[in-house]
Amino acid sequence: MLKKQNSLNGFRYKEDRWPVFIVLALTVIDFILYFTINDIAVLGGYYLLMLLPKGVICAWNHHHQHLFTFRQAFLNRGLEFVYALHTGVTTHLWRLHHVLGHHLNFLDQELDESRWKRKDGTRMGMGEYTLNVALTAYTRGYRVGKKHPKQLSTFLIYTAITFIIVAILVWYKPVAGLMLFVLPMITSLLFTAYVTYEHHSGLDTKNEFEASYNNLDPLFNRLTGNLGYHTAHHHKQGAHWSKLPALHAEIEDRIPAHLYQKSIFTRMIGSG
Repeated sequence: MLKKQNSLNGFRYKEDRWPVFIVLALTVIDFILYFTINDIAVLGGYYLLMLLPKGVICAWNHHHQHLFTFRQAFLNRGLEFVYALHTGVTTHLWRLHHVLGHHLNFLDQELDESRWKRKDGTRMGMGEYTLNVALTAYTRGYRVGKKHPKQLSTFLIYTAITFIIVAILVWYKPVAGLMLFVLPMITSLLFTAYVTYEHHSGLDTKNEFEASYNNLDPLFNRLTGNLGYHTAHHHKQGAHWSKLPALHAEIEDRIPAHLYQKSIFTRMIGSG
């Protein structure tokens, strides 16, 4: 009976219902403001207010790219459009750049699409890494896509559709379009790169259990869908986010104590 219900509502996992509802609700608010507000001060205040919430949405877009939220492709494409408006990451970009690029190569800094090493082997600073990863995200995704033509085709088609729609929104209402969509897309992409710096930087190893930092803070993991269980996430990247705490418990004895720490994001939200 449960399988039948899941099939009817489209969700692969019932745990995704609330995150998707919240993201869709925020999208509705964005569009209400787009059609009703022209005051740049109000729109600017809202933009600043939503910096952190939209940063959190980036984590859920990440989870979706690993394991699609819905059973139906058209629902996934629609959700990805919504995610793109908040995060600056379009359909299949992270699937190429992150899933097929970073996850397969995170132990090899010459191949990792989110590499933290410079060409000379030294460690990038946080600012350098943030700009490097964010500004090359689309070109690196495209490069990985050349090895995965089906994924690349979907990426190119839906990226074009997304950018055309955003361009129309800006053309119709320039100030609202820029403040509600363009700027959040840019800053969220930068934010995504910024907070991932601490996931692996400085951990030069071929041992997967020693290559990721973990953050077990309850609030952080509630907001990000257990992204703090990062070693477990890399151990089985196809595992649904709700399964990561249990997976972590199975492997935690193989994770060195120094790989547990508070992240930048945790310190930003003042938890712990």
